[in-house]
Amino acid sequence: MMNQFREHIEAIVPLTDAEFELIYSHFSVRKYKKHQFLIQEGEPVKYAYFIVSGLVKLVYADALGKQHIVSFAMEDWWESDFGAYYTQSKAAMSLICIEDTEVLCLAFDDYHKLCATFHKMEHFFLMKSNFGHVGAQQRILSLLTTNAKERYAQLLKKSPALFQRVSKTMLAAYLGVSRETLSRLSA
Repeated sequence: MMNQFREHIEAIVPLTDAEFELIYSHFSVRKYKKHQFLIQEGEPVKYAYFIVSGLVKLVYADALGKQHIVSFAMEDWWESDFGAYYTQSKAAMSLICIEDTEVLCLAFDDYHKLCATFHKMEHFFLMKSNFGHVGAQQRILSLLTTNAKERYAQLLKKSPALFQRVSKTMLAAYLGVSRETLSRLSA
């Protein structure tokens, strides 16, 4: 796990052994079972999560109770309700395990300590945020400008492993189509 995490960081910034040990000391390890919540809507968001193993979904429930899957996160991805995390407010979304999941948790205060102490980590988090912004804009544009068949093809190309790990119902919710429409698209 430590090697995986170090490689993840060092894909952006190089670290000495001492730097990595100090950085790693700011994280806590947690394990969750399938269907367990890491974040529940309406609760304070204490952590940003680095997914060591497993798969989670970030879900928004609308006023009618319909659940919309905002994102999936698997190994080597970061996830949280970032709006609530960075503003230290209550979650607007829930983060739920699709599989048994192991994560590294970064508390908000530790995030700030790392950024203040290590320019390298501040740069690392800036780059991860930039990539996240780009990904979010691409998803929005995809929802606005492509049809269901095109979105399905884009997701299959970008994340083929996801199709083996999540149900068609979840894929349909993520793509914004009915389960029946997804079945037609995948036929």
